Amino acid sequence: MSALAMQEIAVEDAVGQILCHDITEIVRGVRKGARFRKGHVVEAEDIPVLLSLGKQHLYVWENDGTLLHENEAAEILRGFCQNEGMEASEPKEGKIELRALHDGVFAVDVERFHRLNDFDDIMVACAPQYMAVKKGDLLAGMRVIPLAVKKDLMEEAARAVGEEPIFRLLPYRSLKVGVVTTGSEVAHGRIKDTFTPVLDAKLRGFGLSVNEHRISDDALEHTQAAIEELLDRGMDMVLCTGGMSVDPDDRTPAAIRAAGAEVVTYGAPVLPGAMFLLAYAERDGRTVPVLGLPGCVMYSAATIFDIVLPRILAGERVTRREIRRLGLGGLCLACETCHYPRCTFGKWE
Repeated sequence: MSALAMQEIAVEDAVGQILCHDITEIVRGVRKGARFRKGHVVEAEDIPVLLSLGKQHLYVWENDGTLLHENEAAEILRGFCQNEGMEASEPKEGKIELRALHDGVFAVDVERFHRLNDFDDIMVACAPQYMAVKKGDLLAGMRVIPLAVKKDLMEEAARAVGEEPIFRLLPYRSLKVGVVTTGSEVAHGRIKDTFTPVLDAKLRGFGLSVNEHRISDDALEHTQAAIEELLDRGMDMVLCTGGMSVDPDDRTPAAIRAAGAEVVTYGAPVLPGAMFLLAYAERDGRTVPVLGLPGCVMYSAATIFDIVLPRILAGERVTRREIRRLGLGGLCLACETCHYPRCTFGKWE
């Protein structure tokens, strides 16, 4: 800030100058507050108003040409961050916010994001990595800390972050979803399938539904055949329920492998959801996610399924490492009223 100096100037000569203090307006019985804020760039139409407030002189910052006003700097930060599907607010007191223009998954280039925040006098705050967001949701806010920053600071930041925006908003795809319900108790009609309606309700939150449904007993080859049939019928995602524990009759993980799917992980450091399985099968040039869902998905408000599902629907391929890193924050706190995903549960690194 050494390039800034405060000087007194006649109001009539202040157009284009930056105020270094608030200017208060008092209207008896109506209001008392700042009519012009610190950092405001004086415009021609402001002059009569300032004179009416009794101001003959102002204290302004003198810019030697090497500085950017906070609003100008905020616009540069916006350019580093904003991508398709995002709407930016107008700069206000040096701050700009980004909001979602459609539903989707918010993604951050973490390395470049931290690189940007490593600069003194720059700050960008955003929603958690891979958070499922709705149209209109707040995604990020950004500003520079002082009233003005050196131009060469922003130029250095631009070189550090590169040309591609740091943020992405991944839209959801329209997928055909197949469900395989396993368990002799369901297959023989001893109990009603209460799992599939839960899945259908969750899918409808993303504009999807269960397109094909198969019921299998506990025989490995029957479950395998059901999975293969759904893959052959062009399902874009297959969800398998039941048979995911370590009981001798729980053979769904083996059936998924037998159907030719490559298992990414069986087990996740997440509660609820420890017995979760994620796999991918190749069919006719398509990569189809196949998920083995533990029983907790049926009765818990938020589980590993809710964490992983949005990314899959957005076309992201989830890795074993990413799943194994979910343990930090992977414990649902079982709040009386569930606020997921606006909580600490299941945040990606």
